[in-house]
Order: sequence, then C-alpha cells, then structure tokens
Amino acid sequence: MESSEKTDVVLLACGSFNPITNMHLRLFELAKDYMNGTGKYRVIKGIISPVGDAYKKKGLISAHHRVIMAELATKNSEWVEVDTWESLQKDWVETAKVLRHHQQKLKAHICDHQQDSPGLERPGRKRKWAEQSEEFNQKKSPEPKTKDGPKIKLLCGADILESFGVPNLWKSEDITKIVGDYGLICVARAGNDAQKFIYESDVLWKHQNNIHLVNEWITNDISSTKIRRALRRGQSIRYLVPDLVREYIEKHNLYNSESEERNVGVILAPLQRNAANTNS
Repeated sequence: MESSEKTDVVLLACGSFNPITNMHLRLFELAKDYMNGTGKYRVIKGIISPVGDAYKKKGLISAHHRVIMAELATKNSEWVEVDTWESLQKDWVETAKVLRHHQQKLKAHICDHQQDSPGLERPGRKRKWAEQSEEFNQKKSPEPKTKDGPKIKLLCGADILESFGVPNLWKSEDITKIVGDYGLICVARAGNDAQKFIYESDVLWKHQNNIHLVNEWITNDISSTKIRRALRRGQSIRYLVPDLVREYIEKHNLYNSESEERNVGVILAPLQRNAANTNS
C-alpha cells in the first residue's frame, strides 16, 4: 500500500497491573505485530497506565508498588513505557478520560516539536514518539507518509469487551467515546468469544470497524489473579513475570493473605459512581 498513508498509533493499556505479568507485555507485542501488518498503521509507542488506589478493587495493593513493578518490567523495552498520571489522581478516573488525557498530551507534543528545533536525547530515557516519527520520515525507503499526528487506541483483552455489558460498570457514553473516538485493539484470550460480545452490543456493532480483534495463536493464560494466588500459597512465579518484578515482589512481600483482603466489602469505584448517577 505504497500509495496510501499510514496512521501512527500509540497503544494505551489501562488496568490494575496487580502485578504486571509477562502476558501484559505480550499484549503489546501481539497488537503491534497485527497493526503494523495491516499496512495501514505504524505503532510507535506503548503506554502502561496503572489505575489509582481509588479504584478500590479487592486485593489492589498500593499504586506506588504497581507503578514501580511496571517500570521494572519495561526497563529493557525500546517502545513501551509507564505513565503515572492516572495512578496519581486522588479520585478514580474513567478510561475515556485517560484516553483523552493522552491524546491531548500527544497534540501538545506535536506543537512543541513543530516550534522547537530537535535537541539531544536525554540519556536513559525512551525516545518520544516525535523523535521516532522524525527518524522514520528521514528514511529513504518508500514508506508511506503518515497522517496528521498519532492516534491513541485502547489496548485490552477480550474480557474488557465482555465487561462493557456489566450493569453500571461503564457509562454508555464512555463506551461510545472509547470505541467511536479512539478505537480498541483487543487481543482475544483463550475462552473468550470477542465476536459474540460485539454482536450482542449495539454500540460495539455500530463501531465494529474501529475494533481490531487480534488472535492469540500462541495461547497464554497467565493472569494477575493467578499470580497472587500462587504467591499466597508459597508457589514459584518464576517465568510468569519478569525477573525484576519477581525479585521486587519477594523483597517487599507484596502479596499474601492479608493483602488480598484489602478493599473487601468496598464497592468498586465505577459501580459506586455510576449507580449513584443512575439513582440521582
């Protein structure tokens, strides 16, 4: 598709990352391969955005630790990084607002990059998307030109599609914004029927062209829940999470029976907020 334009894409993954696992990292690689393979997109960056403590999910440990683990997990990545904005908010922030925040941040970088001359890259930091884009544009290969500015897309598993149907978990207008204004890249895990979830939702069906389903041919059923369960039982999690993450967990004894009781009996923040809005 040499005559067409490619759209630069930034993948944003929101979630608890409690703890981050190798599967979370694989989602980024699978999504990048798929999107680049379409010939229409070019993935230039990945962002991990851990949810804040105000989310109130059962067993959710401090965002401070979850952010550090995510940073350790992406330490050697050339394109995936951790953003702390969401985790530092006092109140829980809806995913649609997190997407908006990062899209606005990208637009601000466009303005800065157009006004300022290129500077030296600071050692130890991952290259910003603008620097990556400049490098791509300087290549002499017949790469298609990119469209105006990178687009943020939400990276998720099929369980997110399924959760859209849970009463009061998501506001209908937020679902419309997420799939309509930004788009989803959904990696289908074993046991989830992503196509069925789209079929059963009028909103998802309407915006199905903005939902990219990625098949996970090499299945991986690692989950944070299973990691925490193994740790509570004194079992090894080696090769299920990055070594640096495992070492950090062991050093600080982060997951045990006591930590799993955190927020027990507390209503999940979105359920509490959306239910209150419905009744008001």
